[in-house]
Amino acid sequence: MRACYDVAWMFSGERRSLVFSVASGILILVFLLECFLASRVKSPSWDEPGDIAAGLSYILTGRFTVNLQHPPLLKELIGLSTLVSGARWPGSQQAQLLLNGAGQYQWAVGSDIIAANGPDKVMFWARLPMILVAAMMGIFLYLWGRRMLGAAAGLGALFLCVLDPNVVAHSYLTTLDVGFASFTVLFFFALWSYVRYPSLKMLALCGLALGAVLATKFSAVVLLPVAGLLLVVAAWRPPTGLPKPPRTFLNLYGFTADREIKAGPNEPCPCGSGRKFKLCHGAPGGAARRAEPALAAKMLRAVYVFLAMFAVAFLVIQALYFFPSEPLLYLKGMGLVNADHDPNYDAYLAGMLDKRFFSYFAVAWLMKEPLAAIALVLVGLVLVIRSRKYSLLDKLFLLAPSAALFAAHSLFADAIGIRYIIPVMAFSYLVGGLGLAELIGGAAVWKRVAGGVLCLWLIVAAVGIYPDHLSYFNEVACLLKDPGKIGLDGGSRCGPLWLDDSNVDWGEGLKQLKNWSNAHANGRSIRLAYFGSFPPEVYGFTPIDAQQIYETPTPGLYAVSAHLVARFPPWSVKYGDGAAFWMRRTKPIAIVGHCLYIYDIK
Repeated sequence: MRACYDVAWMFSGERRSLVFSVASGILILVFLLECFLASRVKSPSWDEPGDIAAGLSYILTGRFTVNLQHPPLLKELIGLSTLVSGARWPGSQQAQLLLNGAGQYQWAVGSDIIAANGPDKVMFWARLPMILVAAMMGIFLYLWGRRMLGAAAGLGALFLCVLDPNVVAHSYLTTLDVGFASFTVLFFFALWSYVRYPSLKMLALCGLALGAVLATKFSAVVLLPVAGLLLVVAAWRPPTGLPKPPRTFLNLYGFTADREIKAGPNEPCPCGSGRKFKLCHGAPGGAARRAEPALAAKMLRAVYVFLAMFAVAFLVIQALYFFPSEPLLYLKGMGLVNADHDPNYDAYLAGMLDKRFFSYFAVAWLMKEPLAAIALVLVGLVLVIRSRKYSLLDKLFLLAPSAALFAAHSLFADAIGIRYIIPVMAFSYLVGGLGLAELIGGAAVWKRVAGGVLCLWLIVAAVGIYPDHLSYFNEVACLLKDPGKIGLDGGSRCGPLWLDDSNVDWGEGLKQLKNWSNAHANGRSIRLAYFGSFPPEVYGFTPIDAQQIYETPTPGLYAVSAHLVARFPPWSVKYGDGAAFWMRRTKPIAIVGHCLYIYDIK
């Protein structure tokens, strides 16, 4: 009877596991579809032509002179896929000057590549690898969450990730932020697996993953001290009571379980002290006397492990730079970070301009992350901090990487978009997934109801903003300014009152403007005040100088970038040219793609 019960229990467990696996597969498929379909609606955004030009130049010429201020991995993937589209390096003078180091031409050359080979075809192929890399992040969040926090929490983390408009918005663009987040998750998943089940195989995987994440963005160097800290803590307080290691994980961990290591009296003690066993742990009280040296040996081993990982990572980076004659090309590129940024550029936050706002990314997260996701993250954070179920090491893996990245970006990064902290948000999905699992799996009815409502809220936010994910703001954006504008898209219509740049418009709405013009302009020409790098002439629009609408414009039909809608009033106040407040007083007749405000000036 007992045997039958055990068999039934095992079958139930296998069935439960199958349900979670199928659900995770469906979520990944939904994510791929929403990214692919949204990408077909959007024209090239600001950074995409430059990254396409850089990637194609690396693949076709083997030279690293374009956009050296970012590492090459993601751009090489973009370049390889762009090559499949049939695009080739232009023979223009600008293209040659760019290869010779004239970086100011990267956007123009990239735009030429896109326009000459067909924008739809080039953007499909260039964006494809980025969508797949983003899906990889979702897969690893699910697998890691399942191993560390439980299957329900892993599925919850994936659910939060694939329905986050901020992730979807940047997953199909040929830019670097989501790719950086994906390889960050992979590295720390691999490191977490290594400290639980050490093996040379896992050590090599950690080195490969570290090399990959360092080759996505230079801000990844912030992760090095975090990795060192985690290895030290693992040596100081190693995981105990470990279950049998999993047999599969996409062939990434085939480690062996910790085994009890026995030694003869005259054999070296396995603690690493260098003494014979009978003089160390084999002697009466030996374990206690040798505790401190054993710890020191473990710490030294942690240093060796870190150096070994870094050595493998260094080889990966060199390979991605095609083993250059200049071995420190990576460091040279790091020295060029933000070299193309205007030092006099003012950041924008809540209607104010200043050189820096240290609260910028905190405000951006509170305004642009769905409120349901924020609530789940807070619930999960309380559980992580208070629960004794999770070890100090697991808590550090959940919180330390995101804390370090958030602090570094708040102190040093340009305040131009929430996209910079997408790697931070990746770890918040694990914490939020734990919160969702606690609510959905709770015994109290109110918990399950609350969990269901929050899930529905997330789905509504994702559907309501489609396909304009980049411009998403939650309901608080309007609640504090103009509650009447809250809709299924949250508070997105109030976004320019809070943030600008890639938070509201990155030049990605030209195709939608073309469709709107064909349907509603009745043959009238549109004067476009544009924020982007891709020539709007490709879609039939001639841009005007933004100064032409700084004062109250002359009669006509205008399309104004949401970035400019946000900035005109504070520019007027700060620089005393004050007439741009007409934009706050004049109601647009349409908002195309949540990013282009249409005004009909009579």
